[in-house]
Amino acid sequence: MPTLYHAPNSRSSSILTLIDELGADVDIVEVTIPRQDGSGGPDPINPHPEKKVPFLVDGDDRIRERGAIILHLTDKYPQAGLGPVHGAPGRGEYLSWLFYYQGVMEPVIILHWAQISHPAITAGLRDFATMTDRLAEALRDRPFLLGDHYSAADLLCSSPFMWFPAMTPDDPAIKSWVQRCRERPAAIRTAEREAPATT
Repeated sequence: MPTLYHAPNSRSSSILTLIDELGADVDIVEVTIPRQDGSGGPDPINPHPEKKVPFLVDGDDRIRERGAIILHLTDKYPQAGLGPVHGAPGRGEYLSWLFYYQGVMEPVIILHWAQISHPAITAGLRDFATMTDRLAEALRDRPFLLGDHYSAADLLCSSPFMWFPAMTPDDPAIKSWVQRCRERPAAIRTAEREAPATT
């Protein structure tokens, strides 16, 4: 059985949602991570070489980075239909969005949030507005990135805007797409499980 090393309310929360969507049998091990507020810290039981999350162990495979974990799991559980398998229509577009997120979207979003700009960054990664344009183009005439059906590419690419709603681009197509992703039952269950306890 695969094992996911997970810290609540972190990047790995989207992988919990994916596991729920897939109906996959995955063992979840909660670990601590350093937090922005200074709490937490590296967990010695976390096998990730940098003590980050998510980290998936599946047999002899040790998989880090959300895009790689998502691809591994959607290929392992194809019956859920959350990612086109090798040879299926849409596979190239699916891979492109997973890698676009890891290689462009997340770095650009972090740089935008940190208010860091440099011509070399713009030349290589482009900027927040350009990234927004790519998303809006894909969603202008269809509800999800691959067409009419939700995929794990939507889960990954919408995740920063679900965590930081103020970062959501002011574009109707993107806003409605993020809302559709947020309203998925699995996403709601993850949010409810990880909501801070109230006393």
